[in-house]
Amino acid sequence: MELRHELARRFKEVILDGTFIANTNYKDQLEGLDWKLATKQFGNLNSIAIIAQHIHYYIKGVKDAFRAGTLTIKDKYSFDFPTIISSHEWEVFLTNFWKDAIEFAQIVEQIPEEKLQEIFIDEKYGTYLLNIESMIEHCYYHLGQIVLLKKYFVVNA
Repeated sequence: MELRHELARRFKEVILDGTFIANTNYKDQLEGLDWKLATKQFGNLNSIAIIAQHIHYYIKGVKDAFRAGTLTIKDKYSFDFPTIISSHEWEVFLTNFWKDAIEFAQIVEQIPEEKLQEIFIDEKYGTYLLNIESMIEHCYYHLGQIVLLKKYFVVNA
C-alpha cells in the first residue's frame, strides 16, 4: 500500500470510522451527542464542542492550504469560536466537520508520493508528511479528552 493511502486511512480512522487505535473515533463520540452535553463546561477546561471545533479548525485550515498553497489559520485563533446555542447549530457544525474530514482524506489520497517529502508552505512547518502525521496525532490527543469528558458527564449526570 502506498504511504498516501495509509495516511488517509489512518486519518479517516480517527475521525470517521475506525476503532483500531482508540476503540472509537470522533464520529462515534459526537454523533447523537446532545448539544447541551457537548457545550457543558467542567471547571476551566474546554467543552467537548470547543475541542471538536478546534480539531475541525485545523482540518479545514490545512485542507484549504493543500488546495490554495497558503496557510491562513493561526494557532492563536484555534480555540476562538462562537458558543453553540442550539441543536441545529451543533448538527450544522458536525455536518461541516465530517465533510471537511472526508475532503481532507481525499486530498491526502491524491498527493503524489514524492510530494510527501516536500516542504509544506514554509520550511518552518516541515514536510507534507510531517503535517499529515501531526494532524493524525493531534486528533488522537484531543479524542482522548473528549472521551474522558463524555464519560465524566455521563457518570455524573
